[in-house]
Amino acid sequence: MGHEPRPCSVAIGLGSHDLGVAEVTAELYQRGMAPLVLFTGATSRTTRERMPRGEAEHYRERAIELGVPDEAILVEPQARNTGENIRFSRALLEERGVSVSSVLLVSKPYEERRAYATARKLWPEVDFVSTSAPMALAAYIDSIGDPQLVVDMLVGALQRLLLYPAQGFMISQDVPRDVQEAYERLCAQGFTSRLIPDVTQAE
Repeated sequence: MGHEPRPCSVAIGLGSHDLGVAEVTAELYQRGMAPLVLFTGATSRTTRERMPRGEAEHYRERAIELGVPDEAILVEPQARNTGENIRFSRALLEERGVSVSSVLLVSKPYEERRAYATARKLWPEVDFVSTSAPMALAAYIDSIGDPQLVVDMLVGALQRLLLYPAQGFMISQDVPRDVQEAYERLCAQGFTSRLIPDVTQAE
């Protein structure tokens, strides 16, 4: 999205198969961009085997390896989709008495816009800065090592940007025509494993 990271009340790392999210969140903490880190995420079909203790817990362990003190980390281990990431994180911060006016929202590079649109819908009074690892697509695919997975998930994220605003799950975002056409081509080529047939079910 082109947001420039700046100091915020908290950095929230959204759970996924990509430990790079934890690494970016740790780097932002070490740069003084947030005094507190919150990792959110249970497991999914993608992470059940590679992150058996849960995405948020594996993120916490990686951040500690990178020098973030354990006392600066909160873990939200129940969320199973982006909406729950936001709602459950908000509830945990309120429970802990953390005053939040701004959030560094850390996600996978191709999830920045979806994360932002969801957060703005569910927590409208907070200022969100959406960020991720600054990587081009080819480099990101190399880092994950699974081109099919990355493109399938990218296509799924775009589908949600197109459909979820009407369902009340996120704010509307402009999707340029050339992006829609690329999405349609990828669907036609079979990158469809992350598409949702039932848009009444938030994910």
